[in-house]
Amino acid sequence: MFRASAAVLLALSAASAADPCVSGVPVGKRPGPYSFLVATGPERGKPTCYICNQEKKPTAVVFARALTPALSKLLAKLDAEAVARKDAGFKVWMTQLADKADLDALAKWAKEQGLKSVPVGAFEDADGPPAYTLHADAEVTVLLFVKEKVVANFAFRAGELTPDATATVLKAVPKLFDAK
Repeated sequence: MFRASAAVLLALSAASAADPCVSGVPVGKRPGPYSFLVATGPERGKPTCYICNQEKKPTAVVFARALTPALSKLLAKLDAEAVARKDAGFKVWMTQLADKADLDALAKWAKEQGLKSVPVGAFEDADGPPAYTLHADAEVTVLLFVKEKVVANFAFRAGELTPDATATVLKAVPKLFDAK
């Protein structure tokens, strides 16, 4: 029984590694507008479309299905980038994908993480905005865009948002400013 279970797990993990998690708007395409309920900042409780406000400015949007320590570390690093590049108009936000938004819990979580400039909110559909075609297995999807075009797209299954994966996302942030 154990050998059969181990073989099945090994086959599943090999299939997972061979099947990349592709999620979100493809590189070179325009991210469409979407509104979500903001849990932090002056827009709290209001449906907001930051995509609409950013237009051609450098942007990072993070879609997350779970609030994990790895997500917290990624957001903290993106938050530091946003503070450092504020003059360039760089904006970062996180959209939690959930059937029902709990803005109080989300605001509390954001405060506990020490996020300074990254608004967080919820999109009340676990599948995410329909035009974004977020992969069902993607626990976290990060889209970097500028001039209304995606320049980098990252998707991570549960457990794949490692420190190395976070470093890869951060190495792509300068592309937003090279494209200006």
